Amino acid sequence: MLKAEKKFEIRFSEVDSMGIVWHGNYSLYFEDAREAFGKKYNLEYLYMFEQGFYAPLVELHFEYKRPLRYRDLCRIEISYRNVDTAKLIFDYRIYDADNELVATGYSVQVFLDMQYNLMWELPEFMKRWKEKYLSMGFENSI
Repeated sequence: MLKAEKKFEIRFSEVDSMGIVWHGNYSLYFEDAREAFGKKYNLEYLYMFEQGFYAPLVELHFEYKRPLRYRDLCRIEISYRNVDTAKLIFDYRIYDADNELVATGYSVQVFLDMQYNLMWELPEFMKRWKEKYLSMGFENSI
């Protein structure tokens, strides 16, 4: 499975008046995970841009299991979901310091060319990327 992870600590600025992480910050944690994945597997946003494409988010889903609080030490895992469509789909799992699952989710990105036209077929650079990384024996699952 193509996956990456990132450790982080909950900052004071990320909690609400109840002392728990404000729900909007989870999208930032997911973004940090996508950047870690891109760095590990040579799929960074700048690389996509250099290939002539944007990859905007079109769907973002969260499921909260337990609250996170100020100074909690956490770890987010991201895994690539292999699909046959012209999309990038990632699954996420956030764990606390006790390795308890606190949140899950997924994101969906599509490809746009530089004129903001939606790509209905997978761009050539992504075909090459999949051929390289998926042919290395990595299995993909949800």
